[in-house]
Amino acid sequence: MDSESRSKLNRLLTAWPQASVAVSRWLKAHGAYQQLVHKYQKSGWIQRIGQGAYMRAGGTVEWTGGLHALQEQLKLPIHAGAKTALQMQGYAHFLAIGKGGTVSLFGNSGTRLPAWFRQYGWGVELRYFTTKLFTDYPNAGLTKKELAAYAITVSAPERAMMEVLYLVPAEESFEEADLLMEGLTTLRPLLVQLLLEQCRSVKVKRLFMFLAEARNHAWVKKLDLSKVDFGKGKRMVVKGGRLDAKYNITVPETSLQRKVSVNSA
Repeated sequence: MDSESRSKLNRLLTAWPQASVAVSRWLKAHGAYQQLVHKYQKSGWIQRIGQGAYMRAGGTVEWTGGLHALQEQLKLPIHAGAKTALQMQGYAHFLAIGKGGTVSLFGNSGTRLPAWFRQYGWGVELRYFTTKLFTDYPNAGLTKKELAAYAITVSAPERAMMEVLYLVPAEESFEEADLLMEGLTTLRPLLVQLLLEQCRSVKVKRLFMFLAEARNHAWVKKLDLSKVDFGKGKRMVVKGGRLDAKYNITVPETSLQRKVSVNSA
């Protein structure tokens, strides 16, 4: 490799966060055009992991390093959400997202994951959901999670819990959602209020408030539910459950009894 190519490579590696993916667009922006990329591959400096995506040769990348590339290099509106986001921020300690775990990613309606991201062996089960939950305010409740060499966008706990409820009962169980809500004692009422007003899912809003009230969280008292549209009609969340008269959703009898007990205390 000539000195100019080596100099470009050094600058490239300095700008390239450890354990992350680099896509062709980013490499080109840093002076590594396709011919030079092939030269770096041949010299054993970088390794192709899929169409238009690369990693440092001899290194490793996890799904977070791939997500970083989606967000920062390709500017795709995709984030880690639901149980994955809760676990990454210190909630849901009983949930594993390491090797063999499940990772939940969320994107705006119509946003597709690149083939290289879908096909690479990250060592986890990837679940990708496109929703219209917060179409009018798509960045509401998103935050940055700092990792060792880079940061990724994830749902704050307030939004992550609503994403969990979006997946109930088809992808997540009511019982696990209830346990997750139990641990959310410090949610920010101003953000919860914003998300409830912006959320487009009647089921999510009703179920969120039912679980929060059943757990008697202090932040519930700071919400103004008169500004939230809870829709009309009944919603079945659990087959064979009992109807909660306030939110018109069917829930397990034990959860309804707990809520009644809290309200009568």
